[in-house]
Amino acid sequence: MALTFNHQTNEISNDGVITVGGVAVGGDNSPVWYGSRAVMMAGNLPASASASNTIDYVTVDTTGDATDFGDLNVSRQDSSSTSNGTRGLNTGKDSDTSIDYITIASTGNAQDFGDLSVGRSVAAASNGTLAIFSGGYGASGRSNVIDTVTIATTGNATDFGDLTIARSAHTSCADNTRALFAGGLD
Repeated sequence: MALTFNHQTNEISNDGVITVGGVAVGGDNSPVWYGSRAVMMAGNLPASASASNTIDYVTVDTTGDATDFGDLNVSRQDSSSTSNGTRGLNTGKDSDTSIDYITIASTGNAQDFGDLSVGRSVAAASNGTLAIFSGGYGASGRSNVIDTVTIATTGNATDFGDLTIARSAHTSCADNTRALFAGGLD
């Protein structure tokens, strides 16, 4: 770690995080919502092309095969997941509105989180506090709906806004400020 003191502004900067009395000072102190466990939820079973309720995990900093984590409440294809590093959410399957959640640090079956406003397969993103679920395909066709939930508390999704066009089979990414949704079918 390199520490730099600017004599003109009396500011300290560093390439890591320094704590003084338990408080982070200098450097990039933005929230972090990742860890050493990667969790994979649901998907298609290749042999039968049917939906799965399987949850697997791997420890990222070691090599090896995935390990069984538990099961979702609903079997899903074309679902989407997001997290805040502590809690993982999974939702999206045609007309199903349910959102499942897990505690990433411990294994076990998913619990009921709440419901989307409209059942559909979605793309999901998170800033570590809020999760948003966009677009997707459901009983009424392609959707432009964007829902949001606070990841740390359970409950039903609320309206966040709309995509510029209705789309499904799209992808997403986010940082702590902005989420992007791209591609897909419109």
